[in-house]
Amino acid sequence: MKAAVLNRIPGELEIEDVSIDKPAANEVLVRTVGSGLCHSDLHFMEGHWQTKLPAVMGHEGAGIVEAVGENVHYVKPGDHVITCLSVFCGQCRYCLAGHLSLCNNPAPTSRPRGSAPRTTNAKGEGLAQFARLGAFAEMMLVHENAVVKIREEMPLDRASLIGCGVTTGLGAVFRTAQVQAGSEVVVIGAGGIGLSALQGARIAGASKVIAVDVEDAKLDVARQMGATHVVNGAKEDAVAAVKEITSGGVDYSFEAIGLKQTVEQAWAMLRPRGTATVIGMVPFGTKIEIPGHEIFMEEKMLRGSMMGSNQFRLDMPRFVDLYLDGKLMLDEMVSHRIKLEDINHGYDLMRRREATRTVITFD
Repeated sequence: MKAAVLNRIPGELEIEDVSIDKPAANEVLVRTVGSGLCHSDLHFMEGHWQTKLPAVMGHEGAGIVEAVGENVHYVKPGDHVITCLSVFCGQCRYCLAGHLSLCNNPAPTSRPRGSAPRTTNAKGEGLAQFARLGAFAEMMLVHENAVVKIREEMPLDRASLIGCGVTTGLGAVFRTAQVQAGSEVVVIGAGGIGLSALQGARIAGASKVIAVDVEDAKLDVARQMGATHVVNGAKEDAVAAVKEITSGGVDYSFEAIGLKQTVEQAWAMLRPRGTATVIGMVPFGTKIEIPGHEIFMEEKMLRGSMMGSNQFRLDMPRFVDLYLDGKLMLDEMVSHRIKLEDINHGYDLMRRREATRTVITFD
């Protein structure tokens, strides 16, 4: 099968012929139909974060079950599924408390040491699966705890977006911050994750939903998806603009970029008792500076959200329902559809900020 492999950091993806094993016990073989390009992979490709190499990249995928191994009862061949990087062991304290995105026990969902790798390259070398998925490939072989069944009427190219970006954004609003109806919200960054958080605020009933970005085209999309106000941070002081719109600050801010400056802006945009939620991947070693007295004098809160604090087997089918009911806009988020062979071009579009969301279609 064809797969996009990262062989060096920093580096571009290389399309290679790779081999995939048969499903072992508790494993599911999925034929990939759609896979979204997420900025997280780019962080690794550019060397801001590190991962085991060589690796089949990609972590935002959806497809159809081809085969299952022994002891798999949750799915069967023909089922439509979304994969999720929050692969849960079901045994650790985080899983038992319902915090699947924080599961830190990969052993039960990995092949035993010394076993054949799930995927190999032409040299016979084992390939890592990025985020334990490897969605930039025609097939994915994953543990059953990495998939969720969805309704067959859901288009799988759009379903792939739910595998990461949409769940991260919506989950940050619904689960992490638990935005209340009538509140005022700002989202910094109008990419795929930011637009999902923005839609989550709209669906939650926020009275004001402010989108902040430096690209007018992305702010136009944000308006289409429910932003009541937009601010171009390249043309005006974003903090001052948000405070003026809200007469002093928002109840909830969401940072969907991962930069020191924008995290600090998210804090500065809060009114007393406000909550700033960091969704973006802030690079290792980056220090965030906020005025210490505001923590206790104004009772503000700064918190993180890993994959939207998801419980994905509950959340993702609900997000599918929201889309099919016309409440969640996904068609409008997809700005480009490409083939696997064009994946580096897709990431060039992302670097140039010319894409809202790019999806690889395999059919």
